[in-house]
Amino acid sequence: MHAKDTAEEETAGAGRSERLSALAQQHGALVTLAVAMIAASLSFDTFLTGDNLENMALSSAFLAVVALGMTFVIITGGIDLSVGSLFALGGVLAAWASQYGAVAALLLPLAVCGLIGLVNGLLIARSRLAPFIVTLASMLGARGILLSVTDEGSKTYLVEKGSFFARIGQGSLLGVGVPVWITVALFVLGAVVLRRTRFGQYVYAVGGNEDAAALMGAPVARTKISVYLLSGLCAGLAGALNAAWLASGVTILGSGMELEAISAVVIGGTLLTGGFGFISGSLVGVLLLKVIQNVINQIGSLDSAYQQVVSGAFLAVVVIAQTWLGRRRRVL
Repeated sequence: MHAKDTAEEETAGAGRSERLSALAQQHGALVTLAVAMIAASLSFDTFLTGDNLENMALSSAFLAVVALGMTFVIITGGIDLSVGSLFALGGVLAAWASQYGAVAALLLPLAVCGLIGLVNGLLIARSRLAPFIVTLASMLGARGILLSVTDEGSKTYLVEKGSFFARIGQGSLLGVGVPVWITVALFVLGAVVLRRTRFGQYVYAVGGNEDAAALMGAPVARTKISVYLLSGLCAGLAGALNAAWLASGVTILGSGMELEAISAVVIGGTLLTGGFGFISGSLVGVLLLKVIQNVINQIGSLDSAYQQVVSGAFLAVVVIAQTWLGRRRRVL
């Protein structure tokens, strides 16, 4: 009887440890965000002001939309390096098309960036090419299209002030910018799709074990194509919203955004190896990166290079912690 009780206690202890490890992976970024915001609010009087919070929310919105699409890609075990260039291309195309109305300004970047994402997915899923190589080529190709459209970057397309498209980026609802509301709506929709639909189950299954997913009847190729299409659409939409906010298509934007999006997704608890991740975690990861950047700006004596150093160091710590937690769960 004593041996039986001991075995039951060990099993219960292992179960508790596994649940704690899972909670740490899922909510660790949220706890860190809360601690960072409390520390920042105590250290800087201007941190919790309305203007500062509004600026952080708006600047987070565009990266968050890109990170939303990236979350689906990474959960399948893939990677998308083209989103930064697609973000910039989407902004330029939206600004150019805004002369024909808001519908054209939104549809053109979605069509072009979505098409590039679709090509990425087809090459990766059907031709079985490495996602890193395919999306790297798309990154360079999209940047080339951008330079061609803008005459090597010398031409900047402007959005007419007061137009409906400009109001989408610059307007507010209940004191909160319209892009923020759009981002929140997209994340709610993304969470429902990932957690409550068959497609979401396929995304997790493909990332967890592609061969096993295929044996279970999951449409592996179609799922991969869909997530890269989604990533392209999200990047194009984020670029269009950014162009509406800035009232212009700025050609130099988007450089390094793919790395920021990947960092935010990983910090939010999604495993780079695939099969595990959360939509809400990616949003928390974006907010945490923006809080870190804002704190460095509040200090004033540090230049922007420190943002990259701190973000990189923080990402390294998160990846190490994820790896340790993942191994611990497998052992248990």
